Amino acid sequence: MRFPFRNLLHGFCFIGLSTPLQAAATVETWLNRQIIGPTQTLAEVQAFTESRVPLMPEIKTAREWYRLAGRLRRQTLERVVFRGEAARWRDATAKVEWLDTIEGGPGYRIRKLRFEALPGLWIPALLYEPENLSGNVPVNLDVNGHDPNGKAAPYKQIRCINQAKRGMLALNVEWFNMGQLKGGGYEHYRMNQLDLCGTSGIAPFYLAMKRALDLLLSLEHADCERVSVSGLSGGGWQTIFISGLDTRVTFSNPVAGYSGFRTRARNLSDLGDSEQTPCDLATVVDYTHLTAMRAPRPTLLTYNAKDDCCFASDHALQPLLDAALPIFQLYGKAENLRSHINYDPGTHNFEKDNREAHYRMLGDSFYPGDSKFNPEEISSETEVKTKEQLQVELPEKNANFNSLALILSKDLPRHSEVPPDKSALKRWQKTNHEKLRAIVHAKDYQVGAAKTGSEEEDGVQATFWKLKLGNDWTAPVVELVRGEPGGTTILVADDGRKSVAAEAERLLAAGQRVLAVDLFYFGESKIAQRDYLFALLVAAVGERPLGVQAGQLTAIARWSKQQREKESVSVVGVGPRSSLIALVAAGLEPKAIDSLELHGALGSLKEIIEQNWTVEQKPELFCFGLLESFDIKQLEALVAPLPIVKK
Repeated sequence: MRFPFRNLLHGFCFIGLSTPLQAAATVETWLNRQIIGPTQTLAEVQAFTESRVPLMPEIKTAREWYRLAGRLRRQTLERVVFRGEAARWRDATAKVEWLDTIEGGPGYRIRKLRFEALPGLWIPALLYEPENLSGNVPVNLDVNGHDPNGKAAPYKQIRCINQAKRGMLALNVEWFNMGQLKGGGYEHYRMNQLDLCGTSGIAPFYLAMKRALDLLLSLEHADCERVSVSGLSGGGWQTIFISGLDTRVTFSNPVAGYSGFRTRARNLSDLGDSEQTPCDLATVVDYTHLTAMRAPRPTLLTYNAKDDCCFASDHALQPLLDAALPIFQLYGKAENLRSHINYDPGTHNFEKDNREAHYRMLGDSFYPGDSKFNPEEISSETEVKTKEQLQVELPEKNANFNSLALILSKDLPRHSEVPPDKSALKRWQKTNHEKLRAIVHAKDYQVGAAKTGSEEEDGVQATFWKLKLGNDWTAPVVELVRGEPGGTTILVADDGRKSVAAEAERLLAAGQRVLAVDLFYFGESKIAQRDYLFALLVAAVGERPLGVQAGQLTAIARWSKQQREKESVSVVGVGPRSSLIALVAAGLEPKAIDSLELHGALGSLKEIIEQNWTVEQKPELFCFGLLESFDIKQLEALVAPLPIVKK
């Protein structure tokens, strides 16, 4: 009888113990536990970026500002726009090809053309040309924003027609990923593929505008003293960017196109796309500076009261006026800085009310005292053409961001030979440790640890930590321990710590202490809205998301070693993003990390370009200039002889 009783007792004990599935469910529940809350990282990245945006300096004289503005223009072009291959693109001879001419309407015709922004990248355009031209006349560069109709957008055609009917030359240019240039390779979030190669992704945007101005001013009847740029939304951004940096623009009217970086950090609707937030721009200037750099030339800031897209007048306009008006006043030209707020319809538009504000200031600036100039819109709706009528022939293989990046990446990284000799390898590693630190803008964070709770179940102890990393960041950490661990493994994952319960269980079974961490951008540390746009802003203020994440990881590794000196510290990265972060972290501080296990890691950084990924998908992978100096092979050599397991 004893035997069956023992079996029965054993059965009851088995029912009372957790199964492996139950234990895994417990671990998964712990990994899903909220530690820092949903708004902590947003508040931190807002403070992080806002504090790094340059303020307008105190200026006492117009001469002082003139010198400073000139220096800021040069620095912006040298340090932001024309890095890498872009410096050669700038010096290349730009081609212009005139195509057929079509009938416009009474008093003007439309000439089709295309021009090269840079070698192999052609921009389609339309020149609205008055008939019977004589003498010099004003020229207008009409740029457009995020409108799929591109240059065929009716409100843009009407503006160009009205300018031509007033005797002006109006150049209607297409924009990347709009109208005829619509397509995956032109998507703005792919310009960052060029950044990865160490060439400014913003350069094609700037060159497209500059070449268009060059073209306009080369026309026989162009008046170089009367040069206007205007556009809506992304066209408003183009307007302030080119007219702040190119002094040939004598009148500028950006419409609902931008706000200062400090305003953007606190108004998520204003966070700009890749071109509006180019890498390192805010290390030189903010958009407040670009607005002030218009002084003393006529400038109309147009905004909409109920803008349902971005840059609503109530928060976007006043900081720009506050920054720029004192500079215009130094020149005695306060009247040259004006603003217009549209209330009807008040949404994101460049419709009749905004266009007539544009015509009024054109009249005051280009036709002062001319009683014949009428700012009321000339009805032209019947003259609006279809997209097909305005189609401009383009080369079959027109270059785009992706094709340019593929060409650039072929010979990268440069000077990348890894020495086979051990002593030479050590010297190479020392030099390249510093190079990597400079590229990712690495930070050494001190850790302040706060325990927020602990639980134990079925022999597993869970401890919940808030780790304060320097003065900038807070990382949530779940520490898991079963028995006496033989080492510590930091677990990071692209889908956040809640996705790696099975990995945590495997590591616990292998006798590891597990630190499941959500680094900046992942899991609980992910920003709920427009997260990738904050990554762009981090890079714009001179930091790098990859450097932030790798710095967080090395700091946590150091903290773990300080807590338990005898335990080794390994890192498991799950996913291509986390795997790269882990590899870079080890490259920055090989003494803090004893081994790496990488799941789904990239075989080469060139895969980012070959897969045609966008910064929206994987923000930190587009670290400026990383591929120019390092591919995965070189990063792995940098951490040798650190063991690396790939799965």
